[in-house]
Amino acid sequence: MYYSVLTTTRQAGVQRWHERKRMKRVLLIEDDRDIVELVRYNLEREGFQVAAANDGATGLVQVRKSPPDMLLLDLMLPKLSGLEICRDIRRDQALNRLPILMLTARGEEADRVVGLEMGADDYVTKPFSPRELVARVKALLRRAEPPGETPRVIETRGLMIDPSSYRVTHDTRPVTLSTLEFRLLYYLATRPNRVFTRDQLLDAVWGTERFVTPRSVDVYIRRLREKVENDPDRPAFLKTVRGAGYMFESAAPSKEVEE
Repeated sequence: MYYSVLTTTRQAGVQRWHERKRMKRVLLIEDDRDIVELVRYNLEREGFQVAAANDGATGLVQVRKSPPDMLLLDLMLPKLSGLEICRDIRRDQALNRLPILMLTARGEEADRVVGLEMGADDYVTKPFSPRELVARVKALLRRAEPPGETPRVIETRGLMIDPSSYRVTHDTRPVTLSTLEFRLLYYLATRPNRVFTRDQLLDAVWGTERFVTPRSVDVYIRRLREKVENDPDRPAFLKTVRGAGYMFESAAPSKEVEE
């Protein structure tokens, strides 16, 4: 009887350990304790592990020490602002694919655009619905998953895009992209010389559960041009078709290498 109970206890412990291993880890950097507890309660109820930091400097140290699966980031923080944290993470090759959802009381469009330009993937203004927040977290994590199809390396005019490793080089120079930046570039590059509207790109890259606006596409295209174009003001790859949308121009046939 003793050994049976011991075995059952061990099995239960192993099962709980595996369940914790499967749980997505979310780090919240927020100085409002009430919001921290609100977010923690709602995300833990949905099966997430939640850690928190109440100032920017401490939060950035935690991100670097133990990178989470998802970062929830307030804009106005003591010691180090959310924009500075976001910018530092996107410059770090080891962290640049980390999904970032910004939380802020500042809801003007200009502030949302600045957050996206610094590298945020989505933007929620306070006060927010806990249900909406959970939905956005889940949607961002799904989009961060690697592609399920057989990956193809795309090479064209010195630009190389490898979906198996999310690696991009331009004239052999490494290009650091966030997950969503990569997904947008890869989607366009695999469909060269075709024009896509902003809404079409949102549906294809962000998905039907998107919360961002068509304006976000402009921000991401601008960020991509700054990273992959020799002259962002005269782009060779990411072209604007006035009144229609965007396209990836392939002056020569693209070379696709099956992995």
